[in-house]
Amino acid sequence: MTIVVPATAQQPPNSVDRFPSISTTNLIEKGRIFYEAGKFSEAVKLWQNAAQDYAAKSDLLNQSLSLSYISLAYQELGLLPEAETAIVSSLNLINNSSLNTSAAALVMAHTLNIQGRLQLVKGQTESALDTWKKAEITYTKAGSETGILTTQINQAQALQTLGLYRRAKSTLEQANQKLQSQPNSLLKATGLRSLGVALQAIGELRESQKILEQSLTVTQQLQTQNSGTVTIEKQELSATLLSLGNTARALQDLKTALAYYQKVTQVSTCSNNQNNCNTNYTQIQALLNQLSLSIESQELANISTLLPEIETQISQLQPSRNTIYALVNYAQSLTKIEAKKDKYTTKNSAAEILATAIQQAKELQDLKAESYSLGELGKLYEKSAQWEEAQKLTRQALMLAQGINADNIAARWQWQLGRIYKQQGDMPRAIIAYSESVKTLQSLRSDLVTINPDVQFSYRQSVEPVYRELVELLLDSNPSQANLKEARRLIEALQLAELDNFFREACLDVKPQQIDEIDPQAAVVYPIILAERLAVILSLPKQPLSYYETKLPQSNLETKLDEMLQSLNPAFSNQKRLRISQEVYNWLIKPAEKELARNQIKTLVFVLDGTLRNLPMAALYDGKQYLVEKYSIAITPGLQLLETRSLSRRKIKALTAGLTDSRQGFSALPGVKSEIDKIGLEIPSQVLLNQDFSEVNLQNQINKTSFPVIHLATHGQFSSNPEETFILTWNEKINVRDFEKLLRGSKGKDDVNKVDLLVLSACQTAAGDSRAALGLAGVAVRSGASSTLATLWSVRDESTAKLMAEFYRELAQPNVSKAEALRLSQLALLKQPRYEHPFYWAPFILVGNWL
Repeated sequence: MTIVVPATAQQPPNSVDRFPSISTTNLIEKGRIFYEAGKFSEAVKLWQNAAQDYAAKSDLLNQSLSLSYISLAYQELGLLPEAETAIVSSLNLINNSSLNTSAAALVMAHTLNIQGRLQLVKGQTESALDTWKKAEITYTKAGSETGILTTQINQAQALQTLGLYRRAKSTLEQANQKLQSQPNSLLKATGLRSLGVALQAIGELRESQKILEQSLTVTQQLQTQNSGTVTIEKQELSATLLSLGNTARALQDLKTALAYYQKVTQVSTCSNNQNNCNTNYTQIQALLNQLSLSIESQELANISTLLPEIETQISQLQPSRNTIYALVNYAQSLTKIEAKKDKYTTKNSAAEILATAIQQAKELQDLKAESYSLGELGKLYEKSAQWEEAQKLTRQALMLAQGINADNIAARWQWQLGRIYKQQGDMPRAIIAYSESVKTLQSLRSDLVTINPDVQFSYRQSVEPVYRELVELLLDSNPSQANLKEARRLIEALQLAELDNFFREACLDVKPQQIDEIDPQAAVVYPIILAERLAVILSLPKQPLSYYETKLPQSNLETKLDEMLQSLNPAFSNQKRLRISQEVYNWLIKPAEKELARNQIKTLVFVLDGTLRNLPMAALYDGKQYLVEKYSIAITPGLQLLETRSLSRRKIKALTAGLTDSRQGFSALPGVKSEIDKIGLEIPSQVLLNQDFSEVNLQNQINKTSFPVIHLATHGQFSSNPEETFILTWNEKINVRDFEKLLRGSKGKDDVNKVDLLVLSACQTAAGDSRAALGLAGVAVRSGASSTLATLWSVRDESTAKLMAEFYRELAQPNVSKAEALRLSQLALLKQPRYEHPFYWAPFILVGNWL
């Protein structure tokens, strides 16, 4: 369900349920061998013959089984109508039979499991979930622990696709509990590995690593008991080591990943005449992953050693989809080596290897693999500026992908075609191709964040550039109103895609909003970081969109933005800080000064891009004043994610919670007591302090009473990694993914009394993480609160207490918006000599609804 050939090779997923209790013919067994070797068309032919033989013998059970296998192979080939016909026929046969045996129950469960897979591929996620629930019940009746585990993992995938992350995780935890209670066995080891891969897919990398390590331990103990001679245990060992390497790589622990990949290659289980056994595939995948890691880290000695070994092993593989993927993966690595002009001797070039992959795919009648291979060869020609051949190959790859409804592959080739047209100077056709790619990506929104362990997906490499390059094309060709509106829509869509990727689920509801309908005195500023310029789109109420830009390479821009962030430390000179802040102001605001004044704008709403999110817009300087001295300021990931309710001042009351003591390795916050006391003087408050501030107590208070404002004065961290985005309670860390359930309480997300304002007064962005503010946006949208007031860095708690007291004092006044209340509280600090430096007042930012 993703759009690239494996960047990180994985254990081959192709396996077919076996039923020792059911007598089958050699045709079914031979079909299994072909299927597991990735020869799907040949498997279909054998199973069709088997189905005909069983029909002639009136053996309904095996006929149904054969048809279910045929559906599975057709799914792999992308022939979904044929797959649907086969699975419906299989179900009709088993339903119409009067068989009431455990064997019949197994076949029924197996067939339902395959039907659920087909429904998920077709986008019928809820139907797939229901089907897998039925399959689990049927497997339970049949007493198949393996089947139960498989359907639970499948259900978790469907739940995540539906945006139900917590239920997905809960389903996997239930599967884990059942496995933990079992004695050591090969079933337990395999189950734990499957669970670990599933956890990796939903972004639970640490938990994935833990479960995979357990699987490894079980397998090693079994090997010891059996004197290490059982081939299937060695196959499981190889597969688990590979999965551990992939999880370590996802965690950016490249040294550990490399060590695991090297261990895989030390495990040998295949005899000389078993060229297509799974362990050989696992070993070649481990070698390919070592190679790509070595290229990334420029380990030249490793590359020299790996190339001849890979060439030897890959040449011994028989044609199959797994072999084709291995060939494409190898060609991708060779292309990177050739691009760096490193001198290594190989028997075949990347182009020759891809030509072999294409030929194998044609022989196997595997249109999906053929599309991958053709597209990659087209990319190779694109890189060598052979435009006509690149266009021809890419169009062929696109037609194949569209012919089998593989939109996930088609999106990539549409993007590639757009790049080729752009290089040829054909901008209209380039825009069409890019637009089609974006449209396809948006139609696959749920799929793109459910990482398929078979084909690894990279948001930053495969989605973000498509949006940005299309925006650049639109602005280059003609910054007309139509193009500006489309560019604005794309930037908002990109923000949504980035948050989807952050959470690993499409969990956010979108509803387009017009700024005029929200606030007639607010302007929305869209800065867009492009390769060679900083573009800005300005949206004013009841006015055409405005556009201006600054020619500046992205690297230079990001260096300057980082300098501004560093200059906000009081240790830097004021002169340097003001100079840099004014330079950034000149890029973002100065060209719009007259328009803002003419339209009597009072609030600036920023939809910030990239590293701009790490900067407080309040600290921009025009040479005389800070931006906050002229405007109220708010941040939003996009108007389409905006809650338009405003806070009712008549009902304002707060649940305040905080820590003053040092906890879990975090420093004490002695000023928090003063902060909470001062808030209590301004508005009615319920307080949870220190030991009373637990996740359970917080949940109970929210469930019991409606609080429009929740104020948490505690340590917290925002990171581009959701696992490292949290707030601290007395004994726990509340992860960003748990915010929705916690803050919306038992009333549900549609309750009129849900939280209007969430305040996080002692949090900070993760050090060294250029995209850390993404975590802040994630907290803001995941909490369900209309607005979130948070800090980009941790500030002295005495000044925070003063600012917060002033904020609530202003907020309680009639006709004072949240953004204006924040502005006035920041100005109150700015006017005090002790706190006039932006370090004290600038990091407080309002995300979401500013009214």
